[in-house]
Amino acid sequence: MKRNAKSALSIFAASAVLALTLAGCGGGNDSTDTSAPADNSGSEASTTAVVSGTVSTNGSTSMEKVIGSLKEQFQKDNDGQVTVSYDATGSGAGIEAVTNGTTDIGLSSRALKDEETSAGLTGTTVALDGIAVIVNADSQVSDLSVEQIGQIFSGEITNWKDVGGADAEIACIGREANSGTRDGFESITDTKDKCKLSQELTSTGAVIEAVKNSPNAIGYASLSAVEGKDGIKSLTVGGVACTEETVLDGTYQIQRPFVLVTKNDTPLSEAAQPFFDYATSPAANDLIRSAGAVPVAK
Repeated sequence: MKRNAKSALSIFAASAVLALTLAGCGGGNDSTDTSAPADNSGSEASTTAVVSGTVSTNGSTSMEKVIGSLKEQFQKDNDGQVTVSYDATGSGAGIEAVTNGTTDIGLSSRALKDEETSAGLTGTTVALDGIAVIVNADSQVSDLSVEQIGQIFSGEITNWKDVGGADAEIACIGREANSGTRDGFESITDTKDKCKLSQELTSTGAVIEAVKNSPNAIGYASLSAVEGKDGIKSLTVGGVACTEETVLDGTYQIQRPFVLVTKNDTPLSEAAQPFFDYATSPAANDLIRSAGAVPVAK
């Protein structure tokens, strides 16, 4: 009897252990099924979010190709539900527009000045741009030093024959006072407040056209604006051509940043913040490069 009782107890214990084991396995499967959908749904939400609304940008005319490429792709990525506008008013006007709150993002083709950052503005560099020194396509001159360029624009050198060209008076073409391109050019060539210009124009395109139409002209314009243009040629500076590679490695001396300007105490809108994030991310590098500028995001 004792043996039979012990056997019965053993069978009962084994059955209980087996039941608990099966129950434990079933519980583990329920837990896995519950957690998996939560992870998937989070992933899907992050990749299908579409931005809607409007984003206003205002400023540098030299940034036209870069901003144009970025806004076109951003609008396409968001199924056309967001609109990015661009007003080509010049760097100074763009910075003023951010300060006054009349645009979301300002565009500057120069670094912000101390007084501008002190006034509550922040500049974020999205690309570097070489400032090409351009002459008419028929010019005999192909290379100048930074010093010679400064002497030409300050009026110390007035005839092309003094730098290896024809016996002809040099016509200097430049930008208006608030231009970021002009500010960058004059800072590098040490011609600030010294330039003696034959023409002072309000856009990059106008400078290119003026040089194209004048056999004795010299001017300056963004690398992204002059590539592939007929009727002009870019000079080498100190023997170095203005290219993406030489701008990025610093061997080309006349270069400046492309900057997005925002206001510290004013958060960007729900449409403007994603555009800003996209423009400053590595995802935008190929577009910036295709627009002729040198991307800096890593």
